[in-house]
Amino acid sequence: MRRTLFTTLTAAAALALSAQAGEAVTYDVDGMTYEGYLAEATREAKGLVIIIHDWGGLDDYEKTRAEMLADEGYDAFAVDLYGAGNRPDTTEARKELVGQLYGDRDMMRARILGGIAKAREVSGENEAIVMGYCFGGGATLELARSGEGEGIAGYATFHGSLDAPEGADYSKTDAPILVMHGGADAGIPNALAAQAADAMEAAGVTYEVQIYSGAPHAWTVFGSDRYREHADQQSWDAFLDFTAHNLQGG
Repeated sequence: MRRTLFTTLTAAAALALSAQAGEAVTYDVDGMTYEGYLAEATREAKGLVIIIHDWGGLDDYEKTRAEMLADEGYDAFAVDLYGAGNRPDTTEARKELVGQLYGDRDMMRARILGGIAKAREVSGENEAIVMGYCFGGGATLELARSGEGEGIAGYATFHGSLDAPEGADYSKTDAPILVMHGGADAGIPNALAAQAADAMEAAGVTYEVQIYSGAPHAWTVFGSDRYREHADQQSWDAFLDFTAHNLQGG
């Protein structure tokens, strides 16, 4: 049933990219305005899922994923880590913004936590799963390692950055982690996935690392030459299972 629904959704992804049913939500963090996106569950909500965008900023891709989660019965909120209206469209601009956040991880976490607080306010849900794509996956793991994510039921990454600052570990992490990685990702080698698993194992974290053969970086992006339907479908199913298992309402 789920796979049939997924196939229907992927076939309709191009339409979904231009026709979302959710709403933009503005909020402030440390005096700066951000614009997130809320897609409310299409039936009684089973919980809250926080989406952290890739290095291009919050755009139609994250909104579509939020809508897909709403169809699964979750309130989904895509946070904004760049600021309202700041959606870089060049590699140079994206590198600069990502570099700023990796260079000031306190600021990165503050922006994530500010978005989560707003998501809880507008959804009425407290317990949440945090997930992210590419850069957003790295940001998700940054929050996990910090131990600052109160009320977080789990963390999940799709082709996310896996390296960590020197000396960082998962000893403060108290929620399970799901890492979904592309076996053919030239920029994030499988060795980093193994290192992340070793670090989580050493910290006693409940975790799972899935590696999808033949999947390059950004293999979930609909319509791109990197898209791999088998990896996208398998990882989406794995994420929904993870969410249902760890959210009390799931």
